Amino acid sequence: MADSPNCDLKSLSPLQLFERVTEQGEKVRALKAGKAPKDEIDAAVRMLLSLKLSYKTTTGQDYQAGLPPKDLVLINNGTAKEEDEDLVDPWNVQTSSAKGVDYDKLIVRFGSSKIDTDLINRIERATGQKPHHFLRRGIFFSHRDMDQVLDAYENKKPFYLYTGRGPSSQAMHVGHLIPFLFTKWLQEVFDVPLVIQLTDDEKYLWKDMTIEKAHEYARENAKDIIACGFDVNKTFIFSDLDYLGTSAGFYKNIVKVQKHVTFNQVKGIFGFTDSDCIGKISFPAIQAAPSFSSSFPQIFNGKENIQCLIPCAIDQDPYFRMTRDVAPRIGLPKPALLHSVFFPALQGAQTKMSASDPNSSIFLTDTPKQIKTKINKHAFSGGRDTIEEHRKYGGNCDVDVSFMYLTFFLEDDDRLEQLKQAYTSGELLTGELKKVLIETMQPLVAAHQERRKQVTDEIVKQFMTPRKLAFEF
Repeated sequence: MADSPNCDLKSLSPLQLFERVTEQGEKVRALKAGKAPKDEIDAAVRMLLSLKLSYKTTTGQDYQAGLPPKDLVLINNGTAKEEDEDLVDPWNVQTSSAKGVDYDKLIVRFGSSKIDTDLINRIERATGQKPHHFLRRGIFFSHRDMDQVLDAYENKKPFYLYTGRGPSSQAMHVGHLIPFLFTKWLQEVFDVPLVIQLTDDEKYLWKDMTIEKAHEYARENAKDIIACGFDVNKTFIFSDLDYLGTSAGFYKNIVKVQKHVTFNQVKGIFGFTDSDCIGKISFPAIQAAPSFSSSFPQIFNGKENIQCLIPCAIDQDPYFRMTRDVAPRIGLPKPALLHSVFFPALQGAQTKMSASDPNSSIFLTDTPKQIKTKINKHAFSGGRDTIEEHRKYGGNCDVDVSFMYLTFFLEDDDRLEQLKQAYTSGELLTGELKKVLIETMQPLVAAHQERRKQVTDEIVKQFMTPRKLAFEF
């Protein structure tokens, strides 16, 4: 579209306007950096101001870099009102639908890209490996710049992985395993370094716990993460409370991010209020810093240009929208992302699970008996009220939590499809589907518990010691 103030901006959607403002802002910065003629810069600035005015007129909001507009409708007085929509932010996930969050709408709202068949096929060609069932089944469904990561990989250029965990409790639940299981697969098929951030500082700031307890939870959670099977020679796990005080590179990147994000921006992105402690307001820069290879000079030999790929749940995307907006302004590459859906609570997909509610999920410390009881008693059913009705009309896999859990943890595609057909037709009853889930989860959790027993404090120390990994940069 031509950069002309006379173009018909009224026909653009809020998201299209947002993208135009962002593109024009980058153009202005590039012209200034390239010392373009003054009249050319002035024309570009006028266009930018015109676009920002159109954006505010359409949405009722000032343009904020890194914060795409929510789904809005205009009411008669010209102010903006949110439509009924899913609530998704780093701390809350709510939806009125028993099917869970509408992820197609979320992709549009967040401005990310859908992981389609072409991208999955490209990953398979690049790695020579069958795509992980999380990709095949749409559990990881959205991305930012994964095509660029594949371009780099195919051209023999390095990248690294970064994911994390907020240690809010001593025991993790099976939903917490999702990003780590997928990250482990990515690390193996691409053979790249991995950094895992434990945000014990965040939990101290947000939760009612002591700083000592937050640090203890980080160490305990590290044992569960290590038990997923990560290679100590290729993986660095760090606690913010430990690492921040030892790495000048890490802290320098935090400060760079802090300088380029305003208080108004973090209020807009994260919903902070004037009564929030200043630790919360500054924390997003700490979660952003591991996106840059210079935060880990011991791993990357001081190089600043190694791109990062972040597998995470979609609720963490606001942190990295902010990060991607800042990155070009501090001369560092934007991180790429792979987004997963939310793992549903046993009671249904309307909310994500809470580590404080023992009945909301299956915990990695649960006994076989506890797993059986939780599934039989609490797993939301998509079955009918009576056996007769179920046989006649069949069950609804879209809302049945037992089937949802099997989608995550039953690796056999043919078996999963058989179960879906049998349940949908009414041949398979809810109790029988729950039995399949129990028989899937009991050995999975027991095997994890056995691996965790082998993780000593010395092994944790090895993973969490800043050091060179088995890669040359």
